[in-house]
Amino acid sequence: MILLGAIVNSAAILVCGAVGLFAGKLLSPRIQKAVTSALALLVMSVAIPGIDDSQKPLVPIFSMVLGVLIGELLDLDKAVNRFGDWLQRKTGSRGRITEGFVTGTMVFVIGAMSIMGSLSSGLSGDHTILYSKSVLDGVSALIFASTMGVGVLLSSVPLFLWQGGIALLAALLSPYLAADVVAEINAVGSLLIMAISLNMLGVTKIRVLNLVPAMLLPILLCRFL
Repeated sequence: MILLGAIVNSAAILVCGAVGLFAGKLLSPRIQKAVTSALALLVMSVAIPGIDDSQKPLVPIFSMVLGVLIGELLDLDKAVNRFGDWLQRKTGSRGRITEGFVTGTMVFVIGAMSIMGSLSSGLSGDHTILYSKSVLDGVSALIFASTMGVGVLLSSVPLFLWQGGIALLAALLSPYLAADVVAEINAVGSLLIMAISLNMLGVTKIRVLNLVPAMLLPILLCRFL
């Protein structure tokens, strides 16, 4: 089922957010930090097997180099953050529900893992990335909902529409992509997930959104390498 990953991710936000409305304040900052570190290791464990999918080592190398050049020139990370700041300015004075909705949407919907997981669901029917993201988002929703209220739960709607749309589009394109192309896309995506886990652990501060263009380049590079 192509949309299963998106459904699970949205459900995790709803369920854990609901728990957070009543019990989220019981988690101390120390426990929150410890849980985040543990989840970062989980994300890393998802990334490592995917890197081994590559059968053409030069494809991920060139994809990452060219992808980061494109991403940095476009500065996707800055553009997304600027959009988030604009949303906060426009809606910040309209109450806690709006604040929770906007914050949840920016955290859960817009991100490299959301895109990569949805592509994986659509291209290969593998929902592992979105399942892992569901755990991360569930913990975040619990914490956010404890301070921002029910608006956080409402962000599950744009999350499902975004991830479901990407997954369906990828499923439509998958018959036209050779198996080696899909494998290299998965390998590049796994490298980006590794970057996310390192950021979560505080080891690096990689602007992962600026690496997202690298995921599309194997479609072209597999024709020549």
